[in-house]
Amino acid sequence: MDKNDMYNIYSFVSCNETWIPDLLIVIIALVGLAGNGVVISLLGCCMHRNAISVYILNLASSDFLLLCCQLINSLFIICYNRTYFIIMSIVLIPYITGLSILSAISIERCLCVLWPIWYRCHRPRQMSAAMCALLWTLSLLFSVLEYYYSAFFHGVDKLRLVDFIVVAWLFLLLLTLSVSSLTILVRILYGSRRMPLSRLYVTILLTVLVFLICGLPFGIYWFLLYWFPIGLNDFLCGHLLSVTIVLSCINSCANPIIYFLIGSFKQQHKSLKLALQRALQDSS
Repeated sequence: MDKNDMYNIYSFVSCNETWIPDLLIVIIALVGLAGNGVVISLLGCCMHRNAISVYILNLASSDFLLLCCQLINSLFIICYNRTYFIIMSIVLIPYITGLSILSAISIERCLCVLWPIWYRCHRPRQMSAAMCALLWTLSLLFSVLEYYYSAFFHGVDKLRLVDFIVVAWLFLLLLTLSVSSLTILVRILYGSRRMPLSRLYVTILLTVLVFLICGLPFGIYWFLLYWFPIGLNDFLCGHLLSVTIVLSCINSCANPIIYFLIGSFKQQHKSLKLALQRALQDSS
């Protein structure tokens, strides 16, 4: 089964069974777009940027783009009873970028925890911006290759090669994200010289946890379950895919909520700007 067939099945199930998943996606996406829009406007225009805020700005941008794509796709299904493969191909760009940026954040904070002096002395000043630009470029390249070989070039071998490269990249990102986040948690809780649990680390660890619960199933389903045949019927495949899409929207919607909740914890009547600043502060 190729990816065009997969989304035809998803569209058929959505149109002929129930619009509940797509209505949920629309509601979640609208909330998430508002939240991520606030984060983008604050970090982009109203706050001084540092290493972590550049990453969070790009993470919010990737979440915003993903929610836009899912919102447009669900509206097409609700209004016109059809979906477009190109829209779902574009979703790969923010999805891969979001995972990549989250992994980059975890790796940097892990290095800061393990070797703080070396990290502060050797980290380039513009590393965050350069890393984000590189990760966006890689994600765009992967998405273009996936769409080209799925829609125009029907060579199975080359499509599987592209799938293998993307799956390998996602697996590497997931591995580094898990190891670095676990290292941070162990170092904070059980290190010989225990570190104070700052708001920044709580924000990062909660964001990673939400991604593993809500964001990861979409990647597993898209690349692994359909790359390796599993023998499920079309009806079940369509419903599983709709569930993973809803979860991915919840993941993108949850990040701004995490920032503002952590930043405003034990602080009443604080503005959104101050709450976001506190959430990204490396202090308790």
